[in-house]
Amino acid sequence: MTEAPPAPHEDRLDYTPVVRSVTLARRRTARLVTEWGHPSLAGDVALVVSELMTNALLHGSLRDRLIRVRITVTGVTLRVEVSDPRGERLPSPCPVSDTDQFGRGLLLVGALAHRWGWEPRSVGKTVYAEWALGGDPAAANPLVGASE
Repeated sequence: MTEAPPAPHEDRLDYTPVVRSVTLARRRTARLVTEWGHPSLAGDVALVVSELMTNALLHGSLRDRLIRVRITVTGVTLRVEVSDPRGERLPSPCPVSDTDQFGRGLLLVGALAHRWGWEPRSVGKTVYAEWALGGDPAAANPLVGASE
């Protein structure tokens, strides 16, 4: 008899485009990922959500429009999505020098997640990051950038 795959988990919450929302989303993500049985990933996933929320706040927000964070866990993948209303401002890692104070967020996302990218929405865009669960991480989808 084969063991049934774990039940999927999903959480979705909309945040106002203010700085405090970054902290709230990061904490909620760490708690949920831990509760859902992946405590070893909680720190990395929370940091990625923090980076994606910060980017959405700085580059994708509009007054009176919310930023949505969605977290899903299936038997094989943990995925976080951050959606904002600015579809014309697409994520792209930028070259940075040792003295640059900003600009490393997407590089960090790429280093922590197994895969990341973006998808258009009818209004705005969704930037996502994924982690393979179980098995060999090298067998998961390769690291990709926003050029998907």
